[in-house]
Amino acid sequence: MWENGIPMPVSETGSLSRRLRVLPFLAVLALALSAWGCRSPFFYPMREHVPVPGLENTVRQDVRFESEDGVRLHGWLLSPRDRVSRGTILFLHGNAENISTHVQSVLWLVDAGYTVFTFDYRGYGESDGKEPDIPGVHRDARAALSKILSLPGISPDRLVVFGQSLGAAVAVHTVATASSARRPRALILDSPFAGYRRIVRDKLSSLIVTWPLAWPVSRFFDDEYSPERWIGKIAPVPVIVIHGTADRVVPYAHGKMLYDLASDPKGIWTVEGGGHATALRNPEVRGQFLAFLDSVLPPEGEGRPSR
Repeated sequence: MWENGIPMPVSETGSLSRRLRVLPFLAVLALALSAWGCRSPFFYPMREHVPVPGLENTVRQDVRFESEDGVRLHGWLLSPRDRVSRGTILFLHGNAENISTHVQSVLWLVDAGYTVFTFDYRGYGESDGKEPDIPGVHRDARAALSKILSLPGISPDRLVVFGQSLGAAVAVHTVATASSARRPRALILDSPFAGYRRIVRDKLSSLIVTWPLAWPVSRFFDDEYSPERWIGKIAPVPVIVIHGTADRVVPYAHGKMLYDLASDPKGIWTVEGGGHATALRNPEVRGQFLAFLDSVLPPEGEGRPSR
């Protein structure tokens, strides 16, 4: 073979041929990665808060605290007006926007008498930081758990951790790695994915043009924090998985996998025909949620029963 008028050795010719065959693959790989921009496809933060109908009916306290690496974070502590709190919910929201757009998912819990602490990961809302990443948001969640337990009158005996979508994935590792003295009374996961690499593979495999890239592209993502690796370490904290069978964002199979991997005590609430993180719009599911909270949270003043 000739290149620029110079004969090339056979070995170099073969090497070039292989490189040329790889070029189309690398081009599509670059296209897939560039479609997500510089940030991970898991994070779509928004800085500006939007008006939240119903927020005025709560007692809202701005809470500012530091993540484990010093990044300043912002959250809201929402309490019911004119009544004693029935318990506390630490809410970890999904991957887009910020707490002002996600808080509607939990305002009904404040109306039902619960205190809710929700916060923004780094790069979201009023939290500092620029580009969120997988290790960073897990540091933020651990800091949020520490912060809520440092507030007056709040103990793990009367705390439930509730995560939706990405927040559910983050919640698994957060609870699994918490010390026994700091673990909540229960963990509730709404529309969780089983693994970071696994969901990337699933999404890329769903399109003809990207399915050959599913495995190589997924290797770009950190799998250390994937829920499937940690869900088995939650027990004896009860785990509830909520998932819709028509979820087009995170397939139902992910929630079912996490349920199967979890140790008892555990439960799965399958929502027939339900979409992504939409189950709690259903009054019946909300009633089931409140009944579960009643079953795991002791009355005010009572300690943690033996397990």
